[in-house]
Amino acid sequence: MMKDPSCYFCPVEGTLDVFGGKWKPLIIWFLRKKVLRFSELQRKIPGITDVMLTKQLRELEHDGIIKRKVYTQVPPKVEYSLTPLGMTLIPLLNALCDWAIEHMNIPMIDETDD
Repeated sequence: MMKDPSCYFCPVEGTLDVFGGKWKPLIIWFLRKKVLRFSELQRKIPGITDVMLTKQLRELEHDGIIKRKVYTQVPPKVEYSLTPLGMTLIPLLNALCDWAIEHMNIPMIDETDD
């Protein structure tokens, strides 16, 4: 559940509160095409720690951006996917990606392993 809209100065502030920062956009980016497990996300995002990935996933789940599905089996299996609300952020990330390609000459992430 997201914060009360009245606590934000402007819409950009609210949007960045939900998906801003170093790790959340990357998590959303990798979940845009498929469901992933914790370890798969961690492999795709170099430098993120277990603790930080867990924290970011919890915040995204709390805000309704991702869904966490737990399977009752041994060993435990947990999968993460974007919610319909989370999917609405993809055009924003696509625009950021396009901007970086055009203005910073950063190549597109190779996703041949998907």
